[in-house]
Amino acid sequence: MPEGRGGVKLRLDRVLEYRGSNLLTEFTKIFSDLGRNFIRLLKFSGFTLILIFNTFLSFNKIFFKRREILKHMYISGIKSMPVCTIVALFGGMIIALHTGIEFTKYGQQELLPVLMINIMNKEMGPFLTAIIITAFSGAAMAAEIGTMKVSEEIDALEMMSINPVSFLVMPRVVSMLIMLPTLTVYTIVLGVAGGAVVAYFQLGITNETYYHYVFNSIWVKDVYVGMLKSLVFGLLISAISCANGLKTEGGALGVGQASRISVVSSYLMVLIMGYFITALFYGGFL
Repeated sequence: MPEGRGGVKLRLDRVLEYRGSNLLTEFTKIFSDLGRNFIRLLKFSGFTLILIFNTFLSFNKIFFKRREILKHMYISGIKSMPVCTIVALFGGMIIALHTGIEFTKYGQQELLPVLMINIMNKEMGPFLTAIIITAFSGAAMAAEIGTMKVSEEIDALEMMSINPVSFLVMPRVVSMLIMLPTLTVYTIVLGVAGGAVVAYFQLGITNETYYHYVFNSIWVKDVYVGMLKSLVFGLLISAISCANGLKTEGGALGVGQASRISVVSSYLMVLIMGYFITALFYGGFL
């Protein structure tokens, strides 16, 4: 019996040792994956920053690429206007309805137009537009350039001494820098107009009173902060989408993955940069 107990104890020790080694292996794998992903993120961030720098250097070729720029302005801007119209109008109506009901409880309905123009100028105008353009154009940019990458069309351009940055990236970045601020203004106007509809039919505020408060509440700082956000968002969306397209590997599966990553990364950067710009201008720094 003692030998039997000793054998059981030996087998139990071996099982515990095996499980402990497996647990250590799993922890090692988790941390190695985290480190690998972090290094990949740093490499991609550096690649994107270099791409933005090279794109700025190729701005001297804007005149020669004016047809491509106009084409991408039409694709990114004009074609997305129906979606922007619906999102901006109903987004403004939703904000006005919720806030208007709360203001009514305290008899402060006249604050609704002040809130609408401020929130649309500072935050919701650039943010809604960036979200729409990311889904509408950002994914398409990544897919187009990614398809060219996996089909070796970009390699062919380089063999013919054509710079892919000035030929593919620069027209898309310039068109986005022009159209996203333009669409932001369009979104702000429609969002405020949607708030006017709710104010008139739900809260009994006349259009004359509503727009009187709106125009008296427009501040220059709010306007240029909103335009700055739209410019930064446009640069980020186009640069991230083009960078993901240029880094695409693995055929059709890689193209789909590049599109998905570009959309998610653009959303995250829009949120992060939106916060930091707001903190910079309204947090006591400027």
